[in-house]
Amino acid sequence: MPVTINASTSSGLISSADTSGTIELQSNGTTKLTVSSSGVNIGQMNGGAITSGTAVASTSGTSIDFTGVPSWVKRITLMFDGVSTNGSSNHRIQLGDAGGIETTGYASACSFAGATNTTNATSSGTGFVTTVDISNTSQVTGVVVFTLISANTWISLGGAIYNKSSISANTMTNSGVKTLSDTLTQLRITTVNGTDTFDAGSINILYEG
Repeated sequence: MPVTINASTSSGLISSADTSGTIELQSNGTTKLTVSSSGVNIGQMNGGAITSGTAVASTSGTSIDFTGVPSWVKRITLMFDGVSTNGSSNHRIQLGDAGGIETTGYASACSFAGATNTTNATSSGTGFVTTVDISNTSQVTGVVVFTLISANTWISLGGAIYNKSSISANTMTNSGVKTLSDTLTQLRITTVNGTDTFDAGSINILYEG
């Protein structure tokens, strides 16, 4: 029979008879951890668990959104694999809360080192810019990590390569900071001009408390 330990009840321990053999740990009526015959499933926990989102094919549209980020999240890793667009506008990431995606107030920069050891850089106040000198044949693979430093302020740090088949030719690093108006709930991947269309690759996120 399942046994539920529930902090919202005076008895503290609830047993209900069935044949599932499941143990649930709850806090205030919300299941945090489930132990069953198939293993351990960690639900909403404020720390320790890394949750993967669902990978999205970046093959159409001018932006890709990840929504429903839990309020307890303290770190988000955004992963790109072979992402490209049909134009030359640099890629950028924007954060949002319950009021929507925020498009101002970012401090962000990205630098690029090419095969000839030249260095170029670009910056943006409208999002976290993650590429430099992009072209319609560039396929970007890399990660950007967002960490909550205080209140609703997020710090970013990332790195990427162009074109996995020739990774020695081009590398990029980026960083930035953004203070949201409220708790983060969503992220958007788009381009600086907002009109170039994604045509290859996939994108996913990991988040943790």
